[in-house]
Amino acid sequence: MSQLKTVIPTDTWFNTTWQDYLEILEPIEGEKGKSYYYKGKSRLEMSPLGNDHGRDHLIIIIAVSLFASLRGIPINGTDNCTYRKTGTHQMQPDVSYYIGDKANIIPWGTSIVDLDVYPPPDLVIEVANTSLADDKGEKRLLYEDLNIQEYWIVDVQNLEIIAFKIVDGGSKRITDSQVLPGLAMSLLEETLQRTRHNDQSQVINGFLSQLR
Repeated sequence: MSQLKTVIPTDTWFNTTWQDYLEILEPIEGEKGKSYYYKGKSRLEMSPLGNDHGRDHLIIIIAVSLFASLRGIPINGTDNCTYRKTGTHQMQPDVSYYIGDKANIIPWGTSIVDLDVYPPPDLVIEVANTSLADDKGEKRLLYEDLNIQEYWIVDVQNLEIIAFKIVDGGSKRITDSQVLPGLAMSLLEETLQRTRHNDQSQVINGFLSQLR
């Protein structure tokens, strides 16, 4: 790590080699935070996530999983899972899902998902409280490069779901999920809005009543 400063910057992209990036990760593994690597740059997000981020994070996981279950769509999701294409890419999204015939493609016991061996997840979700600009910018480019099928950004402050489908290395805004047919972003936004005035049991009951 000869060229790295003693104090590692967080919540910003900075130039590093792949090897330096791996060395940076060693002493902070197990701490609360996430890391990304793309085109010779690293990003470490070590700041506390807080109540607002955490609650929206949880309600989105519950809503997506319930929708898939009720619609009979095979799905397996992960929370802050690490995906790596050695030497070029690493991502650690808030939430990610393998869907349909790929639901069980990652074997049990896998730690870091090797993207040189396995396909990327079908759906990636970032929950943005203070990271919105980056989630719409550099991370979006990273996910385009990895050919993620669908990418959602949960805008905590504005109660909005910014969703993209990714095709041929580019992304386009969508209002209805392509990987979870029948799930409208407006339904998820209404669910988020209810969290500001109701407990989670009431929120989920409202979500389920709309699905039925």
